[in-house]
Amino acid sequence: MLDKFLSKTIENTQELVRYLEEGCKPTEAWKIGTEHEKFGYRRVDLGPLQYSGACSIESILKGLIETFGWLPMLEDGQLIGLSKDGANISLEPGGQLELSGALLDNVHQTCMEVANHLAEVKTIADRIGAGFIGLGVAPVWKHTDMPIMPKGRYKLMAPYMDKVGSHGTQMMFRTCTVQVNLDYSSEADMIKKLRVGLALQPIATALFAASPFFEGKKTGYNSYRSRIWQDTDIARTGMLPFVFEEGFGFESWVDYALDVPMYFVYRNGKYLNALGKSFRDFLKGELSILPNEKPLMSDWEDHLTTIFPEVRLKKFIEMRGADAGPWAKICALPAFWVGLIYDQISLDKAWDLCKDWTSAERQQLYQDVAKYGLRASIRNKQVKEIALDLLNLSYNGLLRRGKPNVHGTKKDESEFLLPLFEILEKGSSLADEILNKYLTKWSGDLRNIYPEYCY
Repeated sequence: MLDKFLSKTIENTQELVRYLEEGCKPTEAWKIGTEHEKFGYRRVDLGPLQYSGACSIESILKGLIETFGWLPMLEDGQLIGLSKDGANISLEPGGQLELSGALLDNVHQTCMEVANHLAEVKTIADRIGAGFIGLGVAPVWKHTDMPIMPKGRYKLMAPYMDKVGSHGTQMMFRTCTVQVNLDYSSEADMIKKLRVGLALQPIATALFAASPFFEGKKTGYNSYRSRIWQDTDIARTGMLPFVFEEGFGFESWVDYALDVPMYFVYRNGKYLNALGKSFRDFLKGELSILPNEKPLMSDWEDHLTTIFPEVRLKKFIEMRGADAGPWAKICALPAFWVGLIYDQISLDKAWDLCKDWTSAERQQLYQDVAKYGLRASIRNKQVKEIALDLLNLSYNGLLRRGKPNVHGTKKDESEFLLPLFEILEKGSSLADEILNKYLTKWSGDLRNIYPEYCY
């Protein structure tokens, strides 16, 4: 049942602007929401988990309900997600299992949440002969290997994605990411955070790169996930140059979102096909599939979830540029951005570092880090040097935040950055590590990636 606010009919664009304005929160109310995806596979043959069967996604979900008290979420009578204590488990199109964590106060809490979740999933997976692995893309599987989850929106999206980009279905079925959702206090605060997040998102892509293989072959990319996103759907992805233009604000984002083609409208438990149609027309009561009907606020919320830039604005800011990876990297991602974004000194210094980069330079960096990772450069400065500057800013930001763990044994959240400092000390990403093992320890047998990197 829609609540009163979400069931409200939208009459004009100013209501959409106010929707974003309502995301403004005082500093003391800022939270951290971490999301991460992972691939499930059958241990017997290393193939992807299908939706149903003895060793399947459905079995994982049922096991989590029966053993750990998660509550079921159904669509057309089929199990498509779970909820508990403010967190949700959902299914991406190819069966990638996603935890959308609860809104928490510090990185200690979010890392504990991740650890508990992975332990629960492993308990059920071990019971049914499955495993889970966190990487930016599925390293071996082909498109024909992949299931499609029983969610109406995915059945609509899949054929459409083939028409708007050469890698759209690859993104849907064979990529995984980790992201963090952060708050803003005002329109001005949102603007600076969104600009810093977009400009520096490629640095995060390089630090977290973990997808050098695709369909069993070396791709020549550190983050093939990022490469896939670069040719998914230009109308709803990328680096958004307009965010850096003078006068940008909530209204500018609404104008942008209104022009992103629609996917669907959800009515009476069904997804109605609105592929390529205009939300502007919908706002005027001229949507052909619902003539004379204006959108509900829930339609606007749904529409915002179908926009996929490197940083996304809703009632919070989503940092979306990192490959999925091992447990420690899942914890490192929120720590990295919290230290930069939630400390004003670090935020200002991060903006000083990138504020005069041009749109062309930002775009080139976005493209280059997918291929070269930490070896990419901008203005003759390598990404690994910029990453070290940012890590130091983040580290100091976390020190100033001074958020201890529940036991008081850790006085701040800076420890979660250690895996990233280790990457820079070695000068190589997880993608580089995987490539090296493939050529040496694994003797060219990529199947070894599953036991080596499973949770």
